[in-house]
Amino acid sequence: MKLFYAPGACSLSPHIVLLEAGIPFTAEKVDLRTKKTASGADFGSINSKGGVPALQLDDGRILTEGPAVVQYLADLKPESGLAPPPGSYERYQLMEMLNYITSELHKGFGLLFTPTTPADAKPVVIAALEKKFDWLSGFLGKKTFLFGDTFTVADAYLFTVLSWSSHVGIELAKWHVLTDYLARVGHRPKVQEALKAEGLIH
Repeated sequence: MKLFYAPGACSLSPHIVLLEAGIPFTAEKVDLRTKKTASGADFGSINSKGGVPALQLDDGRILTEGPAVVQYLADLKPESGLAPPPGSYERYQLMEMLNYITSELHKGFGLLFTPTTPADAKPVVIAALEKKFDWLSGFLGKKTFLFGDTFTVADAYLFTVLSWSSHVGIELAKWHVLTDYLARVGHRPKVQEALKAEGLIH
């Protein structure tokens, strides 16, 4: 199994999940500007959408889109507890949260990273994200993770997306629940391992 990733991008989420689940894998870096992998392969031939993550299975098939990839990985190791059992109400709650992160948070941050986004549009995007931060703070409350004391694939994804704040000029300090959450998740040994592997910390 091989994970195609770009350092610090949303592919950090499945990178964390692979390590948390203890699934053997290799990782190959992708230059998203040139669309070339570290081995010189044309990434467009691996994922025609052009984005990471892309997970190449042992039989050669490719799975893309972060929320799908992390659920697939969690289901390979159900004993890891990274996702509730398929078909359970709790699993649909997990899917609900993954959809929220991808559509309401990830997309918003994406606009701030896009060079073609008009400068006068960015304050509007940031204001919308701040409302989402308000909601997330209330949802998290005093819980350790999104769904209580159990770390799930949704936490890997939310940690990844929230960690982009400092790169786009958003100060999270007034959302203490979120900064505490980031610190808590960031100190997990497997999260540290993923961050080091991607060259994000030393």
